[in-house]
Amino acid sequence: MRLVRAFAALWCCGLVWHAVAADAKEATIAVHAGKSDSANYVLAKQFAEALALADNGAFTLVVEESQGSVQNVMDSLKGDNNYIFTAAPGVIAQAQRGDKPFDSNPSYDQIRALFPIPPQVVHWVVRQDSGIKNFEDLAGHSIVPGARGSVSERATEEALQSLSLDKSVQVIDAENGGGANTLKSKQAGALALTGSYPMPAVSEMARAMPIRLLSLPHDAIARIHATDDNIAEITIPKGIYPGVDYEVVTLGLPTGAYTTQAMSNATAYAITKAFWSQRFNLARKNPAWIAVVPSRVAALGAKLHKGALRYYLEAGIKVPATLR
Repeated sequence: MRLVRAFAALWCCGLVWHAVAADAKEATIAVHAGKSDSANYVLAKQFAEALALADNGAFTLVVEESQGSVQNVMDSLKGDNNYIFTAAPGVIAQAQRGDKPFDSNPSYDQIRALFPIPPQVVHWVVRQDSGIKNFEDLAGHSIVPGARGSVSERATEEALQSLSLDKSVQVIDAENGGGANTLKSKQAGALALTGSYPMPAVSEMARAMPIRLLSLPHDAIARIHATDDNIAEITIPKGIYPGVDYEVVTLGLPTGAYTTQAMSNATAYAITKAFWSQRFNLARKNPAWIAVVPSRVAALGAKLHKGALRYYLEAGIKVPATLR
């Protein structure tokens, strides 16, 4: 559950969209994002602009900072009929089970999904000339797992334990490790980073020197997921980074935009349709949106809002029975 807490901490700056409908054709949407210097705030600004364009100014959008994803889920209990928030499916599952920090409340079952947003993905980076081609090859080498308490640190710890490598791989304190510079100078064999792909830091390293991204075996991911349903298997497509012309199977935090059953079908339909109509424009502004594809709807976990479901059925997007 340590990785659950780490992922939750990462998304404590999650986005929240709170829409107040004036009528069926005009609405004011307050976009509550993470801190103004966070990646989430940038995503919120981009989504707000895209939604306004998609609806030809029918929506008025205001972007503000939010208090965090856990609080966002808790605030869904207020019953606001136009409340939208982002969270990992595992955080919502926590709330619905009544796991800490949530109290048991059947109203959490009223949460409904709208659409996915860029997932946070763990990148395990090595130099191509290191001779390290897979996780097993890390034995006898060192790794910089990321900042203390970060997702990459916790994910690395879980991965090494799952593969029984925790005794044979030296973990270097990131505070003293120097991150990318340590990898470039060969003072460490591997480096772990987490973010939406393509990560600028990984792209920069790939341009500076030949790198390899390590895949985590499927059985190891299954063992980790069995104790932490907040994470899932994520595939980084080939060609995302210079020289990485193969798919990379790794750990990630699926994330989506959610609301509750209190939202009207018309509002949920309009917002979902507007989002998907602007997906390619969003990707042109921020490559992180490349990871948001229709197949990621299946990872949302919670049932879809009826308005959102209507859009997906009309668009011919496959929806699992568990989300209907």
